[in-house]
Amino acid sequence: MTQTIVRNGTVVSLDPDVGEFDEADVLIEDGEIIEVGTGLSASNAEEIDASGKIVVPGFVDSHIHLAQTQVRGIAGDWSLMGEYFDHMLGNITGLYRPEDMYLGGLFGAFEKLHTGTTTALDWSYPNTLEHGERAVDALQDSGLRAVYTYGPPGDDSAKWWYESDVGLPEENIRELREETIRDDDLLSLALGLRGPDFCTDETARADLELARDLGVLSTIHMGAALWPSSEYGDDYQGFGCLEDMLGPDVNVAHGNHFSQEDIDHAVEHGVSFSSTPEVEIQMGHGIPVTEKVLEAGGRPTWGVDVCSNVSGDMGSQMRIGMQLQRMFDNQAVLECDEEVTEVSISARDTLEMATIEGAKALGMDDEIGTITPGKRADLVLFDASDFMTAPSHSPVQTVVFQADPSQIDTVLVDGEVVKRDGELTNPKVHEEFDRFVASGERLLDEAGIDV
Repeated sequence: MTQTIVRNGTVVSLDPDVGEFDEADVLIEDGEIIEVGTGLSASNAEEIDASGKIVVPGFVDSHIHLAQTQVRGIAGDWSLMGEYFDHMLGNITGLYRPEDMYLGGLFGAFEKLHTGTTTALDWSYPNTLEHGERAVDALQDSGLRAVYTYGPPGDDSAKWWYESDVGLPEENIRELREETIRDDDLLSLALGLRGPDFCTDETARADLELARDLGVLSTIHMGAALWPSSEYGDDYQGFGCLEDMLGPDVNVAHGNHFSQEDIDHAVEHGVSFSSTPEVEIQMGHGIPVTEKVLEAGGRPTWGVDVCSNVSGDMGSQMRIGMQLQRMFDNQAVLECDEEVTEVSISARDTLEMATIEGAKALGMDDEIGTITPGKRADLVLFDASDFMTAPSHSPVQTVVFQADPSQIDTVLVDGEVVKRDGELTNPKVHEEFDRFVASGERLLDEAGIDV
């Protein structure tokens, strides 16, 4: 039995039954949160001094492509239907070797941990089973809690995208699950579906049926562009052939062009939505789905998406997503010749979307997302005594508005310290760095991409 006490921190549990504490302790035993309160004691427990720190649940990124990390900084001026599809899905992903998947995923996971994300859904394009195995190795070696999402291979965009009639590689998926993922407590499997936007109806349904047979989450890129316009015209087709298959085991990435009726129907059936606001604003996906999901009585989750063009920092996404929606809501008031006298989404709302709502979307809300006894100890400690964060009058607003990754002092995943005193503890950060950089240089050289 190993015990840890996070001592004397300002605890923002995000669990209404636990509440918040100006100064409290969190007792952890074998990775599980045992108690939250003041003056806790345990013999032989490791103590983490959280004085002057704000303790929050770890962020949950519900949609990111970690293997793009070593080609970061190339897509900042790309659109979705222009350069991204041509250069990334039609070129670079086909050049990935298994070791590139490992290195991109490893350092993408390190960036997640360094910036306070303790759980991420890694939407992957494994060209072969070995590519998938090495991507999983990266997640396991990093210490991140993750949902490895086996999507269509990235070696042939004409085969796997557009009007594809080729289903996901079932044999590879089953082998990866049985041989590599099944017994890992920090790792689970999901399937990355293309949906009727990018494959035939028969293929879309078969892929979702495979996920159901495996008992895993389906996460689908849908509604991110009006494409192909020759088929949809001015109206997006919505869920189409999947409309009668929706359920809480379905997650939609983006969903910008769904109608309110589509969203109402989906939320009623338990579907979750992952909004990636910074990428969507840039790349031309359309207006984020936030307002429609809220109108339907649901809550969206935040994700980074394409780390080849934006930072992996979830703090940026929860600020951008919140402030963008506030802008739309404020503008609606102003257009009625009225003054804005209150804002809509609160700081607490967006923090919950980055934590417990992400956990719900991934089917993990009984394990993570709040600081609750019985859940796993995925915690982030922000320095509230830094000159950029003090004085912290509202811990929630400090985390959402003032703090950035430089104020993240300590991160725990499953009770294990993965970042201490502002530095990651994993030696692979230094051991694999040169290979990581060389991987990115080779991929761009072979792809002929000149930034």
